[in-house]
Amino acid sequence: MKAEPVNAHNMFLSQKNTYNAILLLFKLWGLVPLKYAYRLSSLLGLVAFWADKKHRNITIDNLTRALGTEKNPQEIKIIAKRVFKNLVSIIFEIAWSMRLDQKDYQKYFWGRGISNFKSAYEKRKGILILTAHMGNWELLPITTAIIPFPLNILFRPLDFLPLDQLFIHLRSRFGAKMLSTAHSMRKVLSILKQGEVIAMLMDQNVDWYEGVFVDFFGRKACTNKGLALLARKTEAPVVPVFLIRKEFGFIVEIGKEVPLIKTDDKTKDIEANTQQYNKIIEDIIRRYPDQWFWVHQRWKTKPYQPWPKKM
Repeated sequence: MKAEPVNAHNMFLSQKNTYNAILLLFKLWGLVPLKYAYRLSSLLGLVAFWADKKHRNITIDNLTRALGTEKNPQEIKIIAKRVFKNLVSIIFEIAWSMRLDQKDYQKYFWGRGISNFKSAYEKRKGILILTAHMGNWELLPITTAIIPFPLNILFRPLDFLPLDQLFIHLRSRFGAKMLSTAHSMRKVLSILKQGEVIAMLMDQNVDWYEGVFVDFFGRKACTNKGLALLARKTEAPVVPVFLIRKEFGFIVEIGKEVPLIKTDDKTKDIEANTQQYNKIIEDIIRRYPDQWFWVHQRWKTKPYQPWPKKM
């Protein structure tokens, strides 16, 4: 039998209906007051911790390897449970943020280190924002409402199109532009030349051909080298920015510009600068260990190991 031809119109309607259903669900979640949402997140996070054995084990293993010399197993377990609560809280916070008016931004979001950003911006070379999956990273675009600047966010599209479209909408509703990582180098260079800002998440595992192996919590982690390449090529200042959850609010932590290491050895420069970025991310994680994305297999890609020589 011949396969039925795909009806593009029906597929579009199906995806649109799915998108609308997910959007409605978020709007309903957004009706829950934040203080009650956090209580619910604690409960649901605990349920997820015990139900999701795979990610529970990944989280505890990662925490043990990273902080095992500083924390005992019971402390590690407590942090792991809070990690799951944080992940559930993110969903409620995104839904809650959809109801915010511009006048609410100053009430719930505060900037720390804004002068660091302004100093870098005045160099007129654009800015490369170094960030990570800390706190509620999905609300980071709200910073454009606190510090007005042209923000562009590099992202990898989700495989599930309706959810991908929803997150593009949520991230761009404050004025940020979304830029897919695929074949983006020329666009990124043009954006920086115009003095705009590029934000990059730098804390996820990548394949060996995309990154360099540098230290992260005492272990070699394959880290995206794109930020270091851009910084070396354009000399655009790199500024760390993280959105940290506090009690009933968020702090936008803006660090000092990261000094650029630039010599005649490009390979070593890329490694040295990427190591700096990893150290900054590690430091913020150590301050707020329960707010990082420990469920991710950060050390999945292993350094090359040559085959042993035959005797």
